[in-house]
Amino acid sequence: MPTSSSTDQHRQAAPNRLAFAVLTMSDTRTLAEDRSGTLIVESMQAAGHSLVAHEIVRDEPSDICAEVGRLCAHRPLDAIITTGGTGIAPRDQTPEAIRPLLDVEIPGFGEMFRMLSWDEIGPATMLSRAFAGRIGSVLIFCLPGSTGAVRLAMEKLIVPELPHLVHHSR
Repeated sequence: MPTSSSTDQHRQAAPNRLAFAVLTMSDTRTLAEDRSGTLIVESMQAAGHSLVAHEIVRDEPSDICAEVGRLCAHRPLDAIITTGGTGIAPRDQTPEAIRPLLDVEIPGFGEMFRMLSWDEIGPATMLSRAFAGRIGSVLIFCLPGSTGAVRLAMEKLIVPELPHLVHHSR
């Protein structure tokens, strides 16, 4: 895939080791049962990044906001990756909780995620409200709860592009 010379320069200047946190939105899971959160941790650590926190957060907007706020105050932290709560079920409240906290939304992330998801799940991709943005200098990616969706986002979007995004967010 061709890139511009400025994109290549930014990627070369991007940090190699990043600090990240994982939040799983669930009323029922425990860390021991959190396959999607564990997949995120493993993908990021395999890329050389350092885990700051891996937490389960109840599907309550106030709990989600409080935990995201607490993590954003932690330094150093480059990214928060969440899983769960991005569908259309009544308890799926991650977008409603996190979007108001964003300084900048990154619409291309959700667009690319749904485009890539189409190849795997077809029209069911319209159920996803996955999105990304920036709170201060911390990037946040909100993924569905399925391991297939997490694997897709991590392999195709987040792991390859996160250092470049962090370069721009600092």
